[in-house]
Amino acid sequence: MEITPEKIVEIASYFTVISHVSGRLRVRVNPKIREEAKDITIEDIETISEKISGINKIKINKVVASVTIEYDHKIFEKRLWDDLISGENLDEVMAVIEKLKKEVS
Repeated sequence: MEITPEKIVEIASYFTVISHVSGRLRVRVNPKIREEAKDITIEDIETISEKISGINKIKINKVVASVTIEYDHKIFEKRLWDDLISGENLDEVMAVIEKLKKEVS
């Protein structure tokens, strides 16, 4: 599946922040993601770091339903993550994501 800014917004809508310091975000994933977003797979989430500049690593803990995202805070500011998770200023967030998409051949 192609990761679009809209798809990232959809994925993030199932996240609740556990902890967030600049460069590292840990979120709880709502179990409803399995029922409501059947077109989103764990692999889609795991590979976002390969497709978006500034996202360095994504680690999924299936046991506790959490995702840890390590990112370059100079490229993808903490404020943008906060907006993405809270569903605020999404036009700006999607514009940044679109700009940071890597060329995948």
